Amino acid sequence: MTTQTRPRARSIAPTLARLPPLTSLRAFVATARHLSFTRAADELHVTSAAIGQQIRLLEDYLGQALFLRNRGQLELTETGLTLMPGLTDAFDRVLDTMARLNANSDAAPIRVSVAPSFASKWLVPRLAALRVYAPDLEVLVDSSAKLADPGRDETDCVIRYGLGAYPGLTIDRLFSEAVIPVCSPELAEAHGLWRGPEALLGVPLLHEDGPERDASCPDWPAWLRSNGVNLRVGEPGTRFNQSSLVIDAAIAGQGVGLGKLRLIAADLESGRLVAPFGEPQAVEFSYFFATTPHKTKLGRVELFRDWLLAEAAATRTATLNLRPSQFAAPNAIAVAAE
Repeated sequence: MTTQTRPRARSIAPTLARLPPLTSLRAFVATARHLSFTRAADELHVTSAAIGQQIRLLEDYLGQALFLRNRGQLELTETGLTLMPGLTDAFDRVLDTMARLNANSDAAPIRVSVAPSFASKWLVPRLAALRVYAPDLEVLVDSSAKLADPGRDETDCVIRYGLGAYPGLTIDRLFSEAVIPVCSPELAEAHGLWRGPEALLGVPLLHEDGPERDASCPDWPAWLRSNGVNLRVGEPGTRFNQSSLVIDAAIAGQGVGLGKLRLIAADLESGRLVAPFGEPQAVEFSYFFATTPHKTKLGRVELFRDWLLAEAAATRTATLNLRPSQFAAPNAIAVAAE
């Protein structure tokens, strides 16, 4: 670097508008602390050449040299020694302020926007596990069919059901989805549904309409056609605008519905629902976690995301080999054999 004091020192009024570039000041502090361009470059994740350029810019601004080379070793000039303590203290204060700001930010509740059915059937039952994983994390769940935009409001993150095309957001795919006919075990026995979908004739059907249904998700006529069932089923039953309502109605014995596999898994395992016939039929939509690139850096978002991805992995494993026979009623075999 410079080997002699520059001939002219500039008189600079100490105003914010006339401060030297922050990048140059940061490069000087790192270099002065290490007395090495290489180690300063490593700390700031830039090249040694970039550090040298910033030091030259600052020296030109001040009109004085900041470093001397003595037998290959950097040394601070008198000007550098004068500048070093004040700038080091200033950057330490900035770092301390940012640390306190991040601490306050991480202590704030995390705001999660999620569709009502996913909230009630998947997320809410797992919040107890989240409290164990992150006992100090407060969660505010905004359950709405119209998901918020974390780039435009106070929402930190969203869980969306779709194709994954969310411009401007950082996205993690959680898991896919499929549908399968489900009903209460009592309804399955009463109508002999273990014998197959042909027994649906005269059974009330539950239908899903609304924003939670995607175009690739079959309705009842489409499901029957895709499964090779030549049966004209009427339209008795009830229509709902949320997947969770179809599931709740099926549990209550009000009919047979096409349940989303990820949302009905717990009800199948508990025996509240059974899948008397058919195999899971995949749909095009999946579930995604999404937030802005800026909000991914928030501690509370990172904590929630890590937990969510772990739970999603467990969900994929748990339902990987799901088959209707695993969740049949205790006397299903006898009923099916009749």
